[in-house]
Amino acid sequence: MSVIERAKIRDGVAVVTMNDARRRNAFTPELLAGLRAAFAGVAGDEDVRAVVLRGDASWFSSGATREELHALADGRADFRDLGIARLLVDCPVPTIAAIEGHAFGGGLVLGLSADVVVLADEAMCAASFMRVGFTPGMGATRILPERLGTALAQEMLLTGRAYRGAELRSRGAGISIVARADVSARASTIAAELADKPRASLVTLKRHLSRSLRGSLSGIYEHELEMHRATFALPEVRARIAEVPDV
Repeated sequence: MSVIERAKIRDGVAVVTMNDARRRNAFTPELLAGLRAAFAGVAGDEDVRAVVLRGDASWFSSGATREELHALADGRADFRDLGIARLLVDCPVPTIAAIEGHAFGGGLVLGLSADVVVLADEAMCAASFMRVGFTPGMGATRILPERLGTALAQEMLLTGRAYRGAELRSRGAGISIVARADVSARASTIAAELADKPRASLVTLKRHLSRSLRGSLSGIYEHELEMHRATFALPEVRARIAEVPDV
């Protein structure tokens, strides 16, 4: 079974599912390649008017693997090499993240980069970069404040701790947060509402609404990479990476 499944188009909606539960939908080479291929297919399909990205009930995505963190620390790669940092932002049609399971690190950033986010009350969300001692990447320092609000995002980025969706809702996070059992239905309803619109109009409006974010990300990436070069070089960070569970 493929770690990425792209459902057949139905009424203008494509569903892309990360399906690697054994590895918690971590950013393995197989999952990354599958995501890139799925969204390339979506971008070239004139029948698609909206895309839903989902994981499973346990994990949306746990983000980078230990091997990838070692590559970042050694300077053999940076987060842009994953090829998914801008995947949802640059998708021409609106994207919806249906986050039923936990979302950590880059997995959280991936989900929050969607145009519309539906999160489960029960899901644990962590901008977990600082838990390992290195600074955030993948545009986290821009995307989290935009989606969740500045004060809450700064707390999450600085502490690296995990928050239940219900806590984020109680603190005014600017996304849709519902019971896990309702996430799929809510995302499907929103997707159907989008797919009822002319594709050209959706593409035009998304391009306008995302202009500020798209225009700022290259500069944000440079600042985040500069912080990475400083923090990944720390001996304490390298020691913490060695303790990250392997998938």
